[in-house]
This record gives sequence, C-alpha cells and structure tokens, in this order.
Amino acid sequence: MTDKLSAVKGMNDILPPESARWEWLEGIVREQMARHAYRNIRTPILEHTALFVRGIGEVTDIVEKEMYSFEDRLNGEALTLRPENTASVVRAVTEHSMLYDGGKRLWYMGPMFRHERPQRGRYRQFHQIGAEALGFAGPDVDAELILLARALWKALGLADIRLELNSLGQPAERARHRAELIAHFEKHQDGLDEEARRRLHTNPLRILDTKNPAMQEIAQSAPRLIDFLGAESLAHFDGLKAILDANDVAYTVNPRLVRGLDYYNLSVFEFVTDRLGAQGTVCAGGRYDDLIVQIGGKPAPAVGWAIGVERVLELVKEQGTAVPAPLPDAYAVVPDAAAMPVALRTLRELREAGIRIQMHAATADGLGSFKSQFKKADASGAAFALVFGADEIARGEVTVKSLRDGKGEQTLRPLARASAWATTLQSSALND
Repeated sequence: MTDKLSAVKGMNDILPPESARWEWLEGIVREQMARHAYRNIRTPILEHTALFVRGIGEVTDIVEKEMYSFEDRLNGEALTLRPENTASVVRAVTEHSMLYDGGKRLWYMGPMFRHERPQRGRYRQFHQIGAEALGFAGPDVDAELILLARALWKALGLADIRLELNSLGQPAERARHRAELIAHFEKHQDGLDEEARRRLHTNPLRILDTKNPAMQEIAQSAPRLIDFLGAESLAHFDGLKAILDANDVAYTVNPRLVRGLDYYNLSVFEFVTDRLGAQGTVCAGGRYDDLIVQIGGKPAPAVGWAIGVERVLELVKEQGTAVPAPLPDAYAVVPDAAAMPVALRTLRELREAGIRIQMHAATADGLGSFKSQFKKADASGAAFALVFGADEIARGEVTVKSLRDGKGEQTLRPLARASAWATTLQSSALND
C-alpha cells in the first residue's frame, strides 16, 4: 500500500467552510482599499536571496534563521521564498520606475514563508495583507495608513485592539543611541542571555524587545531612542500624533517598540491585542525612507504596514464575529437522468441571471431517491428546491418549493425564459 502523503508541517490547507471566512475577510479588505484609493500589486513568491539580505538586514532573525533559501539547480542562482513582501514591493516599484510620475499607494495579499516553530496564529506558510505608500514624506500618510487599519477593524467588527507608537528617528540619531545602548548593555553583560550577547554589537536595538523576564529591568533602564531625536524627527512624530488625536485614535507611545527589520526609520507602530496570547501583534509597520536606495532605486520616502491574516481570523473567531456563509439560493432536485439536459439548460440561464444554484449530481450508485435528494437540498442551506420531475418537464415547467419558510409552499414556473422569474429565488425573497 502506498504511503499517504500529507502537507508540510506548518503549511496548512484551508478547506470549506473555513475558506468562506477568508473570502469574507478578503472582500472587506478589497472594499476598504478601494475607499482609500490603494491599488493592488502582485509580486512573485520567489525572489533573489540578495533582495532580502540587503533589504531586511543580514543580522536579523529572518535572514539568519528563518528564510527558505536554496540554490536553483538549473542556473545556480540563490533564491528565497519571500518571508515578507515590503522588499518585493519596493523592488517592483524600483524595477518598473513606478514613481516617475509621483507617489503610489499600493496593497497586496498573499502567502509568505518563514521556518518557525508552528503555533497558534503563526505558521511556516502564513498570509499577509499589506498597504504601502511610496513617494510621500509627511506624517499625514503615516496617519492615513493607521486610519486605514482602524477602518478595517471596524468593518470586521473587531474590538480590543490597541495602537502602540514610537519613532526610530534617522540613521545618525540611531547611531548615537546605539553607542549609548551598547555601553549600557556592556555594563550589565552578566544579566544578558545568550541571544542578547549575540546581538550586542550587531543589532542591540532588538535587545530592547526581549521577552526574557530576567532581562526586563535591564531593558527598561536602557537609554531611550526618543531622547536622541533631533528637531525634524520630533516634528514628524508630533505631526503624526496630532492627526491621530484629531481623529480620536487612542494610542500609547512605547519607547521599546523597535520592529524586527533593519529598514525602518521615523514612525513605527503596532496594533496589538491580549486575546491571542503571546502572538498579540495583528498589524505592524512604519516608515522606511532608505529602503528604496538600499535596493538600488533613487531616494524616495515610503511607509507601510502588514496584517497577519491568520491572526486576524483567530481574533474574529475569538470575538464570535458572525461571518456570512456562502449558501446557494436553490438546490436542483433531478429524479431522472433523462431530465438532465433540460435541467442544466434551465440552471445555466438562472445562473447567468445571478442565482446561486447547487445541482444534485449522480454518484457511482446513481442519482439516488427523491427523498434522499430532498435531504441533501435541505442540508445545503438553500432557500428553495427546484424539482425537475418528468410530469413538470412534460408540461414545460419546474416546481419551486420553499425550504425555509416553514410552510413548504410550492409554485410552478415555466422552463422557458427562466431569467424572468430568477429574482424570486434569491434568499431575500422569503422575506418579501
């Protein structure tokens, strides 16, 4: 017997009815992106490894430990399954000179890949929705993106999500802070864990984000980056906060919010929740004004965020948000195979008129009894059954039976010009 194959660990199938939740979320995202005039961009899943090494940072956890990288056996190229999509979007914008006529607001949706320990809301193939605004320097676009995320939470019916902000300033300001930070951690080197010691001279800012309880006091007493910011960086941060205040957006300034990618500067932010345990960040982003140059383009400012789809859907479940099920309007009951040509012709016309119909189909044992077909019609969730019996077809008619009004009322409809009575099959017709 051949061994049964299964999915790769941490890479999950999304099956009905769960896939309906994804479709519902994606529909809301598309609507909100359109309202904010963000346009869809689709980049390859596979990129040159150098893109992420250069863009994300060589000493980040993602590049050092988590990327799925390999050598193309056909031409020897070093390739990587994308671990995030901002670098890919910037590469596409740069490669195709998209900023030649001004700034662009873009959004994307799709799978990302990181070799992590699978846990709730965190998988090796995971999905992100992201919004990126490139070519805009002011804090107004930072605020617009935060307001866009908040609009999504409202449209999804989500609560208990709080916003945390910080500013990372500019590279020269971070360099001064970095020197002070290293000096501080060197004084407390005996209290650092192995990971912090490894990062001490390569990426000390990430030590501030430690989850190790034994290091919290050391991290809390470290020099704050915000105290090293110059007038322009502070003005940008103050401008962002002023717009958020004017829009009644509650937030907390978190000086330890540093983000895990090297390309950020100025504004950084996260939307977090306590409802998902350790994986509490549902949306994260910030400004990355130097990334376009790092990837080989002309200097241009940019800001964006990414949402973890799995985590948002976990939150939807946790809060008990009602998600509409994609049920058919009608179920076609076909007692005799001889009726199939007429039935399918009628169903085609009704479907072209916008009616959602599930047709009963034969199995290895045939079409099944009239009673068994009606059981399946009822289980489908359809509002109506269309009965293509021999007597009805002989008269050029089909029986329409209500399945949800409690009365089981039946009417006869002509097979000819089915589109003329199609709207009576929509679920809302039961309430008319």
